[in-house]
Amino acid sequence: MQGTEVIETINPATEQVIGTVTLGNQEDMRRAIAAAQRAQPAFGRTTKLERIAMLKRLQAAVLARTDDIRDATIEEYGGAFSRAQWVSQYASQCFAHAADTLDAYAFTRQMGAATVVMEPVGVAGLVTPWNSTAGSICSKLASALAAGCATVTKPSELSPIQTQIVAEALHAAGLPSGVINIVNGRGADVGTEMSTNPGIAKISFTGSTATGKSIMRAGAETMKRVSLALTGKSATVILDDADFAQAIPAALSAGFLNNGQACIAGTRILVSRARHAEAIERVVAEVAKLRVGDPRDPATAMGPLVNQAQYERIQHFIRRGLEEGATLVAGGEGRPEGLPRGYFVKPTVFDNVRNDMDIAREEIFGPVLSILTYEDEDDAVRIANDSLYGLQAYVFSSDPAHANRIAARLEAGTVMINGMKAEFAAPFGGFKQSGIGREFGVFGLEAFLEAKTIVSV
Repeated sequence: MQGTEVIETINPATEQVIGTVTLGNQEDMRRAIAAAQRAQPAFGRTTKLERIAMLKRLQAAVLARTDDIRDATIEEYGGAFSRAQWVSQYASQCFAHAADTLDAYAFTRQMGAATVVMEPVGVAGLVTPWNSTAGSICSKLASALAAGCATVTKPSELSPIQTQIVAEALHAAGLPSGVINIVNGRGADVGTEMSTNPGIAKISFTGSTATGKSIMRAGAETMKRVSLALTGKSATVILDDADFAQAIPAALSAGFLNNGQACIAGTRILVSRARHAEAIERVVAEVAKLRVGDPRDPATAMGPLVNQAQYERIQHFIRRGLEEGATLVAGGEGRPEGLPRGYFVKPTVFDNVRNDMDIAREEIFGPVLSILTYEDEDDAVRIANDSLYGLQAYVFSSDPAHANRIAARLEAGTVMINGMKAEFAAPFGGFKQSGIGREFGVFGLEAFLEAKTIVSV
């Protein structure tokens, strides 16, 4: 390893240092890319059955480390126990889903007089975020490997313990040398090398829209294929025929997902003027029930934010909401009572929010929700779609047909109706500035493939 910069890892619940990590540099990234390039020719020629066997070995190896991944997620990131448990299980399931997709996929097909062959795009660079380290590494890796692409992963430098555990599990699966490479490091250093190095054919990135644009610009010179899962500012449309006793708790759950640190969080809650008062009353009552505290406790609904910088960002947006004239109905500045240490924040909800306010426009990435009022359903759709982003949306209604009609009008890559449910056979990705391309299932597999047309005359 060539990098020498050492940074500390801090438990966000206690503010105690729990480890250090030495970051890689550009030379480390160049070496990893070279290793992947050496592995690519042979790996790209492996059969479907060989790659399915590899995916199943990876599934078993990661499954064996489920508890370790869960515990590291709690300690290093502050993820609440239930969320950390789900992510740790999902990490291994990614390989099973990819194996099923690969098994059913036809790499060769006839189109008129032509034979079309789907071939691996080449070495894939995978860039994963700090808010879902194990899940993001494994989901991207699973699709890339299923397609026959050797890989280089740059995880967030904020999650080295989680990355270490995942890396040990991946190594235990015994894939060919050079097929899986991981380099810890900063985006300005190793990330820039990945984005510009001609040895990388494809980049799959999850993170902010601003960084995604930088990656596209950097990769243009070498014509890299790019998939981007980016910023969200998701709208939750609660229709008048919804059961508010069910809809309000579910909407808050979607908004406060992962301590509020989720790109798919439903942070703009839209209710009709006719039922606005009832909605506010229920929101206040439900937020009061949320338990914030020790993320190791299964009864905890919300743990701390990832670090001091994220804590300060949330305080800024709470102050900004007040400055803009929104009405605070739950939460507010500072830590919750009884939590003098740790990056804990109060679950916060603003009412009387206009869609032109900063708190309704920008991705806050913390537990701060906005309630907006609409006059009729056309107005609700207009407000929901009035955003630079379109990653995910939510609709609540007691009438499935009614909910589907509204869902069809929303500009979002995914629309959830009456709750949340992950469907990993279906594509995930964003409209507008929430991204380019799709992950999961067949769409995720084909993101790492190129079509070759062969015509015999």
